[in-house]
Amino acid sequence: MSTDRIPSLKISQYKKSLWILAILITISSAVYQRLTGPTYPIRGSVTLESSVVPFKLLRSETTDRDVSITLSVSDTAIGGYVKYKRYRSHDEWTQTPLQRSGETLQAFLPRQPAAGKIIYYVYLVEDDTRLSLTGDEAVILRYKGPVPATVLIPHVLIMFLAMLFSNRAALEALDAAGKPKKLMLYTVAFFLVGGFILGPAVQKYAFVEFWTGFPFGYDLTDNKTLFAMLGWLFAWFKNRNNHSSRMTIIFAALLLLAVYLIPHSVLGSELDYTQMEPQTD
Repeated sequence: MSTDRIPSLKISQYKKSLWILAILITISSAVYQRLTGPTYPIRGSVTLESSVVPFKLLRSETTDRDVSITLSVSDTAIGGYVKYKRYRSHDEWTQTPLQRSGETLQAFLPRQPAAGKIIYYVYLVEDDTRLSLTGDEAVILRYKGPVPATVLIPHVLIMFLAMLFSNRAALEALDAAGKPKKLMLYTVAFFLVGGFILGPAVQKYAFVEFWTGFPFGYDLTDNKTLFAMLGWLFAWFKNRNNHSSRMTIIFAALLLLAVYLIPHSVLGSELDYTQMEPQTD
């Protein structure tokens, strides 16, 4: 092998390692956001007398179907019920029994409009023992409209690419000999399309409105998208033409990473039930 190829091979391997690191950071942050979000199902198990009952309680559902609360309970001496009402409403609590079918206990929660929420508890009962699956903490379930895959999948993929190129641009900017400007432009382009074209389309399908962040509302998902975009526009401005500011690229990437780590759907769209008539059992 010619020795004059060694430097170029080392550079190639170095660039490849940076891409691998950027991918790992991106995937890790995406997994963290997914697992810590308020719409991720609550999973666990409880022990009633001598029976161990695993459970999975949904915290997100679409408006086109009722929510199924389904538990696998082989012990026929165990029954139960679900207690629920619309979240932040003037409703009285509604109690519905868990119906048994073989080794399964099941109840249904009524569907709600987009951005509607239900707060609920699931109880198991055996003789004089009553046990809440989640203790004193209620489960809050939010409904959203169905989003077509033709809109949702491109949105998710492009936002992933925006995050990937953002992380890669920061790693490139950390190298004094790096050239992060092109990566910066890809980041801005992907983030603009994913966050401000496809993002509002997803929001419209899911929660009726295109945008519920500043200045029209307090939706944290919209607002964190806005702040992250402003950070990257600031980086673009400071690096336009022949100007160079590596620190602004690193700052923008860290800002995007920070807001991306905020769980998805925190302070999201929420229907105000206090403006509606209370529901009765």
